[in-house]
Amino acid sequence: MVPHLVSRWPVWLFRCRAAYTPGAPVQQKTWAWMSSAAPWGIVGTSPLVCRHSSSTSSRAPEVMLTHKRYPVRRLPFSVVSEEDLAAFERMVPGRVVTDPEELEASNVDWLRTVRGCSKVLLRPRTSEEVSRILRYCHERNLAVNPQGGNTGMVGGSVPVFDEIILSTALMNQVISFHDVSGILVCQAGCVLEELSRHVEQRDFIMPLDLGAKGSCHIGGNLATNAGGLRFLRYGSLHGTVLGMEVVLANGTILSGLTSLRKDNTGYDLKQLFIGSEGTLGVITAVSILCPPKPKAVNVAFLGCPGFAEVLQTFSSCKGMLGEILSAYEFMDAECMQLVGHHLQLASPVQESPFYVLIETSGSRAEHDAEKLSDFLEQVLGSGLVTDGTLATDQRKIKALWALRERITEALSLDGYVYKYDVSLPVERLYDLVTELRARLSPRAKHVVGYGHLGDGNLHLNVTAEAFSASLLGDLEPYVYEWTAGQQGSVSAEHGVGFKKKDILGYSKPPEALQLMQQLKALLDPKGILNPYKTLPSQA
Repeated sequence: MVPHLVSRWPVWLFRCRAAYTPGAPVQQKTWAWMSSAAPWGIVGTSPLVCRHSSSTSSRAPEVMLTHKRYPVRRLPFSVVSEEDLAAFERMVPGRVVTDPEELEASNVDWLRTVRGCSKVLLRPRTSEEVSRILRYCHERNLAVNPQGGNTGMVGGSVPVFDEIILSTALMNQVISFHDVSGILVCQAGCVLEELSRHVEQRDFIMPLDLGAKGSCHIGGNLATNAGGLRFLRYGSLHGTVLGMEVVLANGTILSGLTSLRKDNTGYDLKQLFIGSEGTLGVITAVSILCPPKPKAVNVAFLGCPGFAEVLQTFSSCKGMLGEILSAYEFMDAECMQLVGHHLQLASPVQESPFYVLIETSGSRAEHDAEKLSDFLEQVLGSGLVTDGTLATDQRKIKALWALRERITEALSLDGYVYKYDVSLPVERLYDLVTELRARLSPRAKHVVGYGHLGDGNLHLNVTAEAFSASLLGDLEPYVYEWTAGQQGSVSAEHGVGFKKKDILGYSKPPEALQLMQQLKALLDPKGILNPYKTLPSQA
């Protein structure tokens, strides 16, 4: 997305700092304009560097096996035999991995908090190959762990015991793209960032954008119902996915790659699989609606004196920017300190208790510039914002987004991370962070809050030098009870996976949980698909 230059703004970037007493007339403030040669203040690695790698990973201590850290028992599945390996080799010749060193990365989640002990990984290329594999595993009662880019946050993408890893990495072909309708049809193993490049060359964009876009697969995005940075503008995948192809546990291929915007013929079965995390079927292909590529994109990075001002700025933002608003993200001061310390990314604005990133996307640069200028004057003049930077150049836009997108990477370098992804009423969104700091201090290194304020989605993270059962006991079930008390959700967008399966009762009534168990039993009667995940443990 290359923004157009706006004639009324002589440079691609400006810094605006309020030089006034709160409540004073807007005219008293001064505007500081920066040329492209001015010091930028953001240094370090490119924001497009893979966010799920670390130079220290090769020297990191071995992750404890999941079944040793957590109280979970292996279900009575069969164990892979030499005969099974020979059968798999006939199904996907040359794509059966048994080398322990090659399997190591696929057995561990990227956060390095859970680890399985799978002895085999399969790499099919087609839905028919997936079908043959699952039919065989169903007959043999072999458990299967579907895996995409392995970028999940809740342990849903790696084995718990010795489940067969079914990788979609080689299912990475774009099947078709329609230049008029913007409908993309592709295999499930396509990497989100590569799909973004593909459709942007045709003047469209993907309806979702994630910090993990350089690694995550579109099939995994659907399986977890990923939200991300464009949710505010384009909504959830339940609305943008038009069709999909799924292979059921017994090998049946459920083909529904429709490209129709409207289809009211019976139950909308694809919705069952969006967010099912590979427990009901393996998504192998998808049809998704892509919006037109905006002709003008602006990103503002602002400093706010308090969370109340973050909320008021959002209210002003919705009212004044309206249809061009595409993202509203917030982060606290500790987040900025962490990306500075671990990633050497410097804040482009003066130090503030909170920071807000606002993105606008529209079709006319002049129209968007006028609306954004009026909005910035309003929030600066009222004291809601004390400092700000605006970027219209694509390189600077990416640099500003890096401050938000790479928080997770910085946290992973700070020690062991306890991660919580909750939905709350926006007015209470940060209260949980404040209460936890008081509750945990000084046992936690950092307690930080950031996320998609426009969606009411808080990413709450607590770091410590190492895993501590006592610290976990102070966090859980307190975080879930607090969230439930606000009528919130214990999983906003990261899914349930292994780590959250037994806390669904905080967000779902018993009747809903019972129906989920019945659907699982209907579609996967032997329970071979991604066992130990998503649904509460049964006695």
